[in-house]
Amino acid sequence: MKRLLATLFLLILSVPASAQPITAADRAATLDAVATLLETRYVDPRKGTELADALRKAESRWQAITDGPALADTLTAWLRQESGDGHLALDYSARIIPAEGGDEAFTAEEVERFYGAHLNHGVEKIERLDGNIMLIDLRVFPPPALAGDVISAMMTVAAQGDALIIDLRNNGGGMETLDLILGHLLPPGSPLSGVYDRPTDTLAPRASPMWVPGRRFGDTKPLYVLIGPRTFSAAEALAYDLQALKRATIVGAVSGGGANPFEYRRVHPHFALSLPEKRSVNPITGTNWQGVGVTPDVAVPPEQALDKAIALARAAIAAQPGK
Repeated sequence: MKRLLATLFLLILSVPASAQPITAADRAATLDAVATLLETRYVDPRKGTELADALRKAESRWQAITDGPALADTLTAWLRQESGDGHLALDYSARIIPAEGGDEAFTAEEVERFYGAHLNHGVEKIERLDGNIMLIDLRVFPPPALAGDVISAMMTVAAQGDALIIDLRNNGGGMETLDLILGHLLPPGSPLSGVYDRPTDTLAPRASPMWVPGRRFGDTKPLYVLIGPRTFSAAEALAYDLQALKRATIVGAVSGGGANPFEYRRVHPHFALSLPEKRSVNPITGTNWQGVGVTPDVAVPPEQALDKAIALARAAIAAQPGK
């Protein structure tokens, strides 16, 4: 299970509120392993080296920290401040993290916690508004194996609309159901942002699926995507790719700016680093939204974005022949 532009796993291993003591040796080993990974695998080699050097020079900053969660929180804040990369994070686990790291660290229980039925798999709302405008409020993109059928059902319901609004203002990212949704909105095989992987020095292109289950909303009806500062990662990818293809009107405020997919790397039996090793590259723009966010086509305060999109959708429907 790859972490495709996901931000939710930054807190994947929950820890008790009580203190979790660590030794000086634990702390030193963790910091050294983090620095080494930054040097060798961070997506931006220059920045990775700079971060590693700065981390080693600032070692005294963390010498007084003897609590595992406190070290994780403090170092995460420092890494993000120094790098501007919201995907960089150090996590502490009271349980021992599997030595294999990667996918084995994510249990079915943890996936259920962040994407499960108690959250309706991220589908906060689907509503038919006056004028046959469909509204989807989506808070996360769940794994296809867990809830691909729910996302397909959501898009099948939306297909009956004359216009569609997808609200991503509170969506922090997620997984490959992103592609499933795009398949319902774009012509098959439309070019999407590919992923450059630093460790292998390869670029993997992406395209919208050739087939999706259920009814398609299609690639011609009016489409609006709402974004804001809390829109991050995979949610930004959806907005950015639709904007680049001129398929949707993006409404709201500039998004969070996280375009570097990450891998989960064990650096100590109780610590793991969420490490961006990849970079999204859109084939149309030649770049991505890292650090700058997605710029809306129609800029309004986030709290006004829905009303604005409804007005735009009604005008677009009224302008169609026969309406």
